[in-house]
Amino acid sequence: MKDSNKKYHSGFVSIIGRPNVGKSTLMNQMIGQKIAIMSDKPQTTRNKIQGVYTAEDRQIIFLDTPGVHKAQSKLGDYMLKIVENSLREVDVVLMLVDVQAGYGGGDQFIIERLKAITTPVILGLNKIDQVEPEKLLPILQEYMNLYPFAELVPISALNGNNVPRLLDVLAKYMPEGPQYYPEDQITDHPEQFICAELIREKLLHVTREEVPHSIAVMIERMKRKDNGHVEIGAVIYVERDSQKGIVIGKQGAILKEVGVLARKEIETLLGSKCYLELFVKVKKDWRNRDSLLHDFGFHNE
Repeated sequence: MKDSNKKYHSGFVSIIGRPNVGKSTLMNQMIGQKIAIMSDKPQTTRNKIQGVYTAEDRQIIFLDTPGVHKAQSKLGDYMLKIVENSLREVDVVLMLVDVQAGYGGGDQFIIERLKAITTPVILGLNKIDQVEPEKLLPILQEYMNLYPFAELVPISALNGNNVPRLLDVLAKYMPEGPQYYPEDQITDHPEQFICAELIREKLLHVTREEVPHSIAVMIERMKRKDNGHVEIGAVIYVERDSQKGIVIGKQGAILKEVGVLARKEIETLLGSKCYLELFVKVKKDWRNRDSLLHDFGFHNE
């Protein structure tokens, strides 16, 4: 609840980093509810996922950007453009690194782009629970030598260690401003988008390495019935006929498992019983076709 007698601070934070450093996990932890899909595969996040954290004296809006990687398709180019644009749109940049993996070329790629902005940059050192404490200081020093970060905060996004402190640090850089979103709103994405992302997450989980990031999911039908139940029809698009067989599985086993897992999370999200129908279609080489990228919601603006 906003206290009218206190100064209120609000602003925007872009979370950037190499693929698989835990950006989506961190945002879900800070927001307190799942709005960004999580996977152990790189490049899971394709769009900016806007998450909203609201407290009595502050509101922080997070942009969870795609992991920085070498683009190998038009989709990859689009994802890199999202990252670069986000650096100019926010009050604070949060660069997240994986202390277990250590410094890498992707970090250097990011730091070169940070040198072109004047926005304060906080360094989040993630996965501290997976390294010995005495090894943390040299890693911290290495990053400090590369860029003048405003502050450094060691955290574990997965179990929440030091995440409240990170929120306090970010809040220090928020200007005085309005409460942009109602206190119970956690994202500006429509339900259809989140449902499609949850289905895609389950596909990545169930198919493992068999189907890479050639999957797109579109919700074609979403209707709430008189009894409160929700009917959803979703289409899973792949690039090749062979991938269609993998996604469906023997006697439909894979598609059925994905449907069961996704439906459970969608019901939690929507707070009502859900009937979920999944279909699989082939769109040849969709990641390199501008018209299809646009249809799937990837707009290079």
